[in-house]
Amino acid sequence: MIVGTVREIKNHEYRVGLTPESVYELTAHGHRVLVESGAGDGIGAHDSLYAKAGGEIVSAARDVFASAEMVVKVKEPQPEERAMLRPGQILYTYLHLAPDPEQTHDLVASGAICIAYETVTDDHGGLPLLKPMSQVAGRMAIQAGATALEKANGGRGVLLGGVPGVLPAKVCVIGGGVVGFNAAQMAAGLGADVTILDRSPEVLERLGIYFEARAKTRFSNRANLAECVADADLVIGAVLIPGAAAPKLVTADMLKTMKKGAVLVDVAIDQGGCFETSHATTHAEPTYVIDGIVHYCVANMPGAVARTSTYALNNVTLPHALRIADLGWKEALRSDPHLLAGLNVWDGKVTYEAVAQALDLTYTPAREALG
Repeated sequence: MIVGTVREIKNHEYRVGLTPESVYELTAHGHRVLVESGAGDGIGAHDSLYAKAGGEIVSAARDVFASAEMVVKVKEPQPEERAMLRPGQILYTYLHLAPDPEQTHDLVASGAICIAYETVTDDHGGLPLLKPMSQVAGRMAIQAGATALEKANGGRGVLLGGVPGVLPAKVCVIGGGVVGFNAAQMAAGLGADVTILDRSPEVLERLGIYFEARAKTRFSNRANLAECVADADLVIGAVLIPGAAAPKLVTADMLKTMKKGAVLVDVAIDQGGCFETSHATTHAEPTYVIDGIVHYCVANMPGAVARTSTYALNNVTLPHALRIADLGWKEALRSDPHLLAGLNVWDGKVTYEAVAQALDLTYTPAREALG
């Protein structure tokens, strides 16, 4: 199979779909790999490393899209990239379609086979291709929140861990999944006063056992959520419904109860955000202020630590890329129901139910794509 990867063009996105090591694996399996010149510069992987791994360096993204049978990316294709997709071409990347009708329309119109990292599953009900980026984003959320809390950046001027004789900042983490756990782990490690909210008794029990006295847990209902948000210096939005738009848990009215200069970090922004006042920002302009509350809503947080993120991502995406290239997409999906769960768009049809429901589109079961 001819596999290609391109330089990411989303604002301040430095990750790349394939590392030189991944290219080496693909070429060792007998596949031809096209790499857009400069695609790996953001992680310090220059063209010479890709060429040494057996990749073919091409001058422009259009050359990759024109020839590759499968395009491997990191972020959702931008409008100019979507215009280069063709019927039957495989797109393997993060998509986050539920809050993005324009992208969904373009992918449907392209006739491409679109496999989304974020909906591929595993035997334990997890999302293994989303997990490493959730780990990175959860940890980064605390870094970003701590910086936004600084007075010069519009925050309250509070140090997360405090100092002897001065209380630490209060951190409210909404959601106890992968993002929430990693955010709480970082915040607690810095000495903050951490509270984690979740609706699952099993999750709360697991978190309680892990953190012991280093973090508190509370059941997430309206009253507890409102109290935690009002009391917090930093709120981390870490909720996820696989493939679907995130629920708006923190309302605009709740901002009026918060301390001026408090910070909201919305890690769910890729799925539309879990704060009513959220809208996507970039690393170039990461924050904005509403009602005195600083909002950090960068939609590609892990892109700021591109090398760590790229290698963590390739560790989990490469085995499926190899399977698709070795077997062809139909046989790869037929033989692996977890990879089949990643099929979001095929032949002009939406094949992921949560996306179809969110955008009021006709749903076609993914198995119909297999014939």
